Amino acid sequence: MPVLSETQIRDLLEPYCFPLSSPLLAQLSGYLDLLVRWNTRTNLTAVRSPEEMVSRHFGESLFAGGLLGDETPDTLLDLGSGAGFPGIPIALLQPSIAVTLAESQNKKAAFLREVVRTLELRNAEVWAARAETLPAGRMFHTVTLRAVDNMASAVVASAQLAQKQILLIATEVPTLPDGFEVVSQVAVPHSDRGQAFRAMRT
Repeated sequence: MPVLSETQIRDLLEPYCFPLSSPLLAQLSGYLDLLVRWNTRTNLTAVRSPEEMVSRHFGESLFAGGLLGDETPDTLLDLGSGAGFPGIPIALLQPSIAVTLAESQNKKAAFLREVVRTLELRNAEVWAARAETLPAGRMFHTVTLRAVDNMASAVVASAQLAQKQILLIATEVPTLPDGFEVVSQVAVPHSDRGQAFRAMRT
């Protein structure tokens, strides 16, 4: 039996995004079930309440997915993906985007692989290492950052991998490397992380 019903998930996500389709809600339900089950034995997130997982993690991620700009990215790197936020919800929301989930912690990377396998996410892959070790010259239209350990250094790494833009969720925007400027700043509903910043190459 699902941890939460699709109706409950839909209602919790209402402040963050437009109405979601039944197939997407079913995928989010499956994702939540995996997250709750794995989180009992692997510390994927400090959040224990399924309702809070949906509102904080799923909600913020889907909200970010609506801020990618008028040009839908063809590739996206979720740097320091952790339990898959915001990368997996964005991959579910936007199946035309090829999403790479970069996560160097083995247990979290194993969880990401299980989510990709179980949900049959053909547009997502897991890079089980630091993003800086990606093949030389590999670039992504968009790089996303949320709740990474060292945001300042992660932004620097992102600038070397982003062709067009960096999208980050943080309490305040860190100093951006030369060649990027913030083009939008939006308050995230009900979020202790505060703001979603979109920075473009100049």
